[in-house]
Amino acid sequence: MSVNKSQVRDIAGTVAITALVVFVMKSFAFASNYIPSESMVPTLEVGDRLFVARWPYGVSRYSLAVNPGFSLGGGDGRLLSHVPARGDIVTFAHPANGETYVKRVIGLPGDRVALSHGRLFINGEIAARRMISTYDYRTPAGNVARVTRYAETLPGGAEHAIIERGDDYLADNMNEITVPQGKLFLMGDNRDNSADSRFAEMGFVPLENLEGRVDAVLWSLHSCDEEPDLACARKRFLAKVE
Repeated sequence: MSVNKSQVRDIAGTVAITALVVFVMKSFAFASNYIPSESMVPTLEVGDRLFVARWPYGVSRYSLAVNPGFSLGGGDGRLLSHVPARGDIVTFAHPANGETYVKRVIGLPGDRVALSHGRLFINGEIAARRMISTYDYRTPAGNVARVTRYAETLPGGAEHAIIERGDDYLADNMNEITVPQGKLFLMGDNRDNSADSRFAEMGFVPLENLEGRVDAVLWSLHSCDEEPDLACARKRFLAKVE
């Protein structure tokens, strides 16, 4: 069967339009990301597939489906820029290696952040922390971790779950630091097993590096074998995250 030039143009036009729609949707509407580590447990589990909204913080080169390799302008490298709220879960390009990470926004530009024996302080105010339960679970590495689950409330009222193995682990104490303008202080909810802004390898994250806001778990692909006396995370489908 022969294909004439008109048909070729039609096919090429359809492919181009489809590619454009996909680019626009992934750049300005939503994206899907997979969780490879346990740094956000108990909120997010290894294997969770996330729904990430692209639009809440404006547009930067990191939120586009294809990074053009140059800043889009504006004071923080974003067009139509909006600063996240404390407590938002965000995906972002790691400042050092460019890989996509997911953490929670703890400190905004100008905030003073400190930790003392596992307790979080923002602008001199301690974040309220309410114990929920203690439990043991098997980590993806195969070890058994004993943790305490808390509900932590940030200044402004945003409440979320965290887990702690103890209050005097490696990064449970940090002298007060001030978040520079145009940057964020991010932490994982698994406070004693998260490589985040407390460590020099990541440090403060530029607003430009934000890719989007995590709004939901589309589905869970993690596996968890039932074991006596060990907690096992439930699978989820179209579940809102907080």
